[in-house]
Amino acid sequence: MAYGQSTKVNKKPNIILIYADDLGKGLLSHYGQKIISTPNIDNLAKEGISFNNAYAGMVCSPSRASLISGLLDCRPDNFQITQGGIYKKISSGIYTPQQIQDKINKILAPAPNDAVFLGEVAQKVGYATAQFGKLEWGFSTTHLQMVRHGWDEYYGYLDHVRAHGFYPPFLFRNGELEKIEGNTFADCAKSKENETPKKFKERWNMEGKEVYSQHLFMDNVLQFISKNKSKPFFLYFPTQLPHGPVSVPAVHPDFVNNDKLTQIEKEYASMVKMLDDNVGQIMEHIKSLGIDENTMVIFTSDNGHEIYYTQKDRVYKPYRNIETGKRFDDVKFKFYSDIGGDVFDGNAGRAGLKRSNLEGGIQVPLIVRWPQKIPKGKKSDLLVANYDFLATLAEITGYQGKLKTDGLSFYDELIGKGAVEEHDYVVYSSFTGPTIITKEGWKLRTHLPKNVFELYYLPEDYREEHDLSKKYPKKLKIFKKKLLEACDGNLNNGLFTNQKNLIKVVSNTK
Repeated sequence: MAYGQSTKVNKKPNIILIYADDLGKGLLSHYGQKIISTPNIDNLAKEGISFNNAYAGMVCSPSRASLISGLLDCRPDNFQITQGGIYKKISSGIYTPQQIQDKINKILAPAPNDAVFLGEVAQKVGYATAQFGKLEWGFSTTHLQMVRHGWDEYYGYLDHVRAHGFYPPFLFRNGELEKIEGNTFADCAKSKENETPKKFKERWNMEGKEVYSQHLFMDNVLQFISKNKSKPFFLYFPTQLPHGPVSVPAVHPDFVNNDKLTQIEKEYASMVKMLDDNVGQIMEHIKSLGIDENTMVIFTSDNGHEIYYTQKDRVYKPYRNIETGKRFDDVKFKFYSDIGGDVFDGNAGRAGLKRSNLEGGIQVPLIVRWPQKIPKGKKSDLLVANYDFLATLAEITGYQGKLKTDGLSFYDELIGKGAVEEHDYVVYSSFTGPTIITKEGWKLRTHLPKNVFELYYLPEDYREEHDLSKKYPKKLKIFKKKLLEACDGNLNNGLFTNQKNLIKVVSNTK
């Protein structure tokens, strides 16, 4: 492909943030994946910087809320999260799109006037801003929130429950419903777990499944880049991939003849492979437009690994030890790929999966490429949180306004400027309670329902196998105090539950 020549370099860089869904760092060959090759994402790391200690929330919505707001997810007043599923009622004729948005807007408190959000930071300094894919932090949102958060344009799902399927009968563009001809399922053709011959047959019955959502998003991504090639833009691409249940138009050639994988594992691997291919398409496109050198591409994920390719005699939900049949409990019996049957080792040998405050649930890939500023092939051990992105984006774009954020900019680390301001610790909530990780590598994780407080030193125990709480009671006490402060004086603020944390839009939104 002949690359275009840039006639003018923007002083402000273009920024593309690719936000994968449920992508554990172990799924990338850069971080050790052996079965799935991800050369395009790997190239971002070879030509930029990769982080070894990047963290995000343990599940979709609070993690995305932290990313967009720059705030911790363990303080009750930082942001509100709505229940998902209500937008499915459009297909059944129960509500109109406007009625749904009115209901959501009525129960959500308006964002404070002094709050500044991720898209807004770029928008206020003259960037063209857009978001395509699984929109906002949900679980259901509206045009009002999208505009308030700083997006000039958007296209995708306004409801994360609908985003569990890949053949939507409609999506939303800038507040307007757009029908997608040939897709007829109200649940967007969500497939089913655990795998059986019947479910396989249903999944590959393509009646009513004409258009795959990721293809639509990629069309919009590339068009937006082309349209804004001559001015600075911020593109946020929260893709569905590789969140399940598994659904893909075709098995990738890399896996068709792999007799070590089951059919459902081949399909899941193809979703990861599609994401990598899409990254390659984006990179080829910005090079062809001559804007590669001054375009920052960020690749990361919303939380740790989740398994959607379960099948009898392999990994199976609810997760169990494949030899003993004993269920994992996150404390005495922690999930590890080798004993849980995960052929892909998506959590890269760490304990736990999505929804857990173990490392497998909250440590994520983070790779940044920007040829004009970032040295090639750099690896960083800096402690980074997803709520750092707001402050970092502000510094990169030259935003001068006030920011209310729990994050710190890691811009200096990106460009290798020397001494970098670093968190003493980062904090996240989970379904079992909050956790704190320090810059030295100490970690206190809780399981509040079981009154468990475990202390680990991650540089020597990344698998969280050796609890040091009894050996270091003073450290335990210090970290408990810091964690309590981060949770506004109540550790239960870091105990995420659907009943407590989700605001119901209407009853029975399934």
